[in-house]
Amino acid sequence: MGAAESVPETSVHEFTVKDCNGKEVCLDTYKGKVLLIVNVASKCGFTETNYTQLTELYQKYREKDFEILAFPCNQFLRQEPGSDQQIQDFACTRFKAEYPVFQKVRVNGPDAAPLYKFLKASKPGLFGSRIKWNFTKFLVDKNGKKDIQKALEEEPADSQK
Repeated sequence: MGAAESVPETSVHEFTVKDCNGKEVCLDTYKGKVLLIVNVASKCGFTETNYTQLTELYQKYREKDFEILAFPCNQFLRQEPGSDQQIQDFACTRFKAEYPVFQKVRVNGPDAAPLYKFLKASKPGLFGSRIKWNFTKFLVDKNGKKDIQKALEEEPADSQK
């Protein structure tokens, strides 16, 4: 029940995901940036607050090597029913989101996106490693690691000489 799945990857930079238009995006594009990875939904009771706060956070820190990666998910009471393009339009129009909104993914179960299997692998809790609801956030350091204590302090591996 909810046991963490073992994954071979050691960094989020090893993953490729799809943007809202279906184009592949290698997450190594974000090397050197602290990442906030979040599963989003447009019909959730937490939508207004979370999207507003995500936009404010992005505007405040985007010039400081910080990026938000939003992954729509329809697994929680079907609260993200739209197409990828509708979701993108919603986030950008209503909440002025300037951060990337990717293609809809599953975050739990056997069909969970590989990135989410990786993110959950070291986050076992009382009820296992299942994501419990919309707007679950993972803070990842500049090297693509989930060890976030130093995420905002460390230099990227490439810049340490």
